[in-house]
Amino acid sequence: MNVLLLGSGAREHAFAWKLAQSPLLKELYIAPGNAGTEEFGENINIKATDFPAIKKLVKEKSINMVLVGPEDPLVAGIYDYFINDADLKNVPVIGPSKAGAQLEGSKDFAKAFMQKYKIPTARYQTFTKDTLEEGYKFLENLNAPYVLKADGLAAGKGVVISPTLDAAKIELNEMLINAKFGNASSKVVIEEFLKGIELSVFVLTDGNSYKILPAAKDYKRIGDNDTGLNTGGMGAVSPVPFADEVFLKKVEEKIVVPTINGLKKENITYKGFIFIGLMNVNGDPFVIEYNVRMGDPETEVVLPRIESDLLDILVAVSKGKLKEKEITITPKTALALVLVSGGYPGDYEKGFEVVGLNEVENSIVFHAGTIKKDTDILTNGGRVITITSLGDTIKEARDKAYFDADTVNFIGKYHRNDIGLDLMKIAAQKV
Repeated sequence: MNVLLLGSGAREHAFAWKLAQSPLLKELYIAPGNAGTEEFGENINIKATDFPAIKKLVKEKSINMVLVGPEDPLVAGIYDYFINDADLKNVPVIGPSKAGAQLEGSKDFAKAFMQKYKIPTARYQTFTKDTLEEGYKFLENLNAPYVLKADGLAAGKGVVISPTLDAAKIELNEMLINAKFGNASSKVVIEEFLKGIELSVFVLTDGNSYKILPAAKDYKRIGDNDTGLNTGGMGAVSPVPFADEVFLKKVEEKIVVPTINGLKKENITYKGFIFIGLMNVNGDPFVIEYNVRMGDPETEVVLPRIESDLLDILVAVSKGKLKEKEITITPKTALALVLVSGGYPGDYEKGFEVVGLNEVENSIVFHAGTIKKDTDILTNGGRVITITSLGDTIKEARDKAYFDADTVNFIGKYHRNDIGLDLMKIAAQKV
């Protein structure tokens, strides 16, 4: 098979790494890819949202499947673009239809969907600039802290947690009146704050049946002990010690099943991944958000734990035969540590040489913000490299990842020092 993979981050490098292990794969093309993905296929300098250029590439390279990494092309309707084009309609796209992608593309849509299908989530209301005063009143009926979410896509930066009522009102005004997040915050969802511990559960569906993939916990803040600004993700661990069999059964019964059934009842075509961001509140799961693709850096710990042939599974998804497949998961723990550019998530410089990559022995190196110039690998983004290690325990995986992270260097390199430490304490309490 010839496969086209869309995207350019560490998530896409992880997909490329996994797909390359399949005997079904003939040629892999990555658009646009990064310095790491080209080890497994051919990078093509096309934006993941440039549908006409993608069509041309699909025809030229006789592509048999398109796997969509990031959310933007899905929300823009790439699935529908293919289905409605006579030349493309027989090329399966792994990802939801435009209607399905609204689970991530619109926070208001997602919350209304959860409410309709009785999926546990925080109490909420949605406001526009015309209902700003009602928004202030709704805030007054909640307890601190206050959660405000831009309705649309805001590159992972559209969620604000305000510690006080006054701060929340100022933030609501900034988002609605001053368009802090552009069109994304023309509508704002305000919801009650859930106190608990976060995790992510990943589901693969062909629209009828589903498979639950390994759960993971990621670390969003830039600083140790979850301090500082939010980022795209500084690390991840899978499995999650507090997500035991009892808890995950609740997730399946209360969230996964009603989500799949709800999509069917709405006649929404959905063949792809569902990322369910959860809060474990005293042993009960509540949905914080849906994403309509795999997460990053969670993908870099989920895929290394899947022992089955991913491409074979995706073919089954495209044919509506996922039910026939078994997915084998290793019991080992995977831990990912993200190396970022100095200054990230604020301003940072690019173009620094990345050295020591060939000296990594005990881990898998996934490139994120990198570019190849001649024979040199240069930094080309905020998140630069993800180091993923497997071990029998969190500590073993963590020790390997941090050891190997020290061998990779570039000017301004920064990483958190506490990835997995909180989960090690939870795991120790369970023994």
